[in-house]
This record gives sequence, C-alpha cells and structure tokens, in this order.
Amino acid sequence: MRNEPHIASDPFETLGLDPAQTALYSAVLRLHRATRKELAQAMDGSVEAVGRQLDDLVRLGVVDEQSGHYQPRHPAAALGRLIARRLDRLAEESRRIDSALGSIRNLIRDYDAGRDYRSGPFTVEMASGADVLYESVLGIAVQAPPMRLVTAVPDERTLIDFVRKFADPWIDAQERGLLSVHVIVPVSTLPLPGVRDQLTRMAETGGRVRTLDRLPSWFMAAGDEVAGLPAHWGGNLPDHAYNFYLVRTPVVVGMLRTLFEELWSRAVPIMHGRRGEGMLQVLRLAAQGMSDESIARQLGVSVRTVRGRFADAMTEFGAQSRFHAGVEAARRGWLT
Repeated sequence: MRNEPHIASDPFETLGLDPAQTALYSAVLRLHRATRKELAQAMDGSVEAVGRQLDDLVRLGVVDEQSGHYQPRHPAAALGRLIARRLDRLAEESRRIDSALGSIRNLIRDYDAGRDYRSGPFTVEMASGADVLYESVLGIAVQAPPMRLVTAVPDERTLIDFVRKFADPWIDAQERGLLSVHVIVPVSTLPLPGVRDQLTRMAETGGRVRTLDRLPSWFMAAGDEVAGLPAHWGGNLPDHAYNFYLVRTPVVVGMLRTLFEELWSRAVPIMHGRRGEGMLQVLRLAAQGMSDESIARQLGVSVRTVRGRFADAMTEFGAQSRFHAGVEAARRGWLT
C-alpha cells in the first residue's frame, strides 16, 4: 500500500549501503587487496561504475585506498562505525520527537483554552461534607466507567477518615471496573491504624499508591472533565468541614493532572503483595538485631530464602547494603 513504511530487504541498507555497494564490499573482502580494474572484472561491470562505488565505500569508511589498491577494513570495525553513526542519528531523531511531543501538549492546552473560551464561563460548584465528596466520585465513575481518578492526600486526618469509612466503597468500585484510583500520600501516614491495610487493598484491586515526604495540598482529577479543589489550598479538608470546589473544565483538570504527574514521578511505590511483605519481614527482623539463621527459623523458611529477600529489598530501594535498605524502609514508614 502507498502509506506502508519501506522495509529494507538488505539489512545493510539501514547502515547506508545499497545492494550494489554491499556486493562490491563483499568482493573487496574476498580479494582482500585489488585494483579498480580487478574489482570491475570480479563484478562484471565497468571500471567507471565500480570506481564511483569504491569512492562511496572509502567515504563510508569500510574500505581503504592505498596507491590505487583497495583493501577492506575488518567488518566488525567498519560496520560497527556505521552502526554507531546510525544509532547517533536515531538518538537525535528521538530527541526531536520528544520535543515535538512537548509542543503537542502545548497545542492541546491551547485547544482546551479555546474551547472553554467559546463555551463561556466554566461551571464551579461549591460542595460540603465528606460524604458528598466521596459519593460524588462514585457518581462520576458510574456515568463514565472506568474512570481514572488521580488524587493527592496531604494530611493524616483526611486519610484516616478515608480508610475508616470511604475506602471500602472505592475498593468495591474498583473491583467492579467503575474506578481506577492513583493516589499519593505522605510517607508519615503509613503507620497510622488501618492505613497500610486499606492502601494495600486499594493496590491489589487495581489501584496504584505512592508516597512522598510531603504534598502541597489535597486535590483530585476525576476523569477528563471534573476537578476537585479545596476551599483553602494547602489546608486539611476536615479542618474546613470538607468544603471543596467541583470544577468542570478541561483546562483546570489538565493543570491538576500535570501537577499530579510531576508529584507522581518523584513519589515511591508502596510495597504490597507476598513479595513485598516478604522483604519487609526480613528487614523488620534484621532491625531487631536478628541473624539470617534466626530470621529463617522465625519465618519458617531457608537461609537462602532470607538472603534472597534481602537482595530483593536492596534492588527495590536501590540500596548498596542491607543497612541502607533498612534505612530507606524505615524512612518510608514501612518497618512500623
């Protein structure tokens, strides 16, 4: 078809060698040292045509010319240089594509701003109460499932309210395919009663949870059309009777999603599942001063398994030692 990409039948075409040049290069390899006339005879071609192709091979750096004789460079070195050049060009092309993608995001923002300008003032609804907040999310999800919700919870009181009363309906909505939650919480909240268990359930039912040392404020983006903002940026929702704004415009949703993605890129995934719990078990017991053998007896596993879990923990935390892994786990509140 007309729009199908060209696929090189000769693998060396990708490196800048056309089939005729590849055939001539093979002839130079076989003769190892030859004149233009000898190569023209081997190729059953004219001296002029073979000469032009030899000049191209010399320019590409795969053949050397000395006193009228042509000698090939070792294929590994010669073609390696061509591969390196090709990879450099591909890397530069990739950088240009990344730049183009960044420009597309700017154009999307301009498009959203223009659409909002034409459609008039966007809708801002003031709402109050924790029940209203969490039930609003489920109501939006029911209208357009599966809805991706991104949210940042910066404080202990909001998170405690969530895990005690509102986590179960959200987890149930995830299990039914209505909702997909991505949430960032402060690492200091993990030791709070019930927090780790509910966040683990959230992750095991399809959500994603990450932690940061601190977050700027509560906010959420529900799907592509609805954003949630606190009445007072940076404050605790319970301190202000859960007063918040529901804003229905792609511009605001896009801004909050951009903020969330920036925070998400700096946040750390919460450990969950059997593998994560196994790593935390050995780190907790090691923090109590227990040896590998004692940990193995305590957990009813082999010493080899214990050491494997330590290795997994070091990889997970990017640590150079067990001690460093334990420090990182403690800093994130995972050993409590």
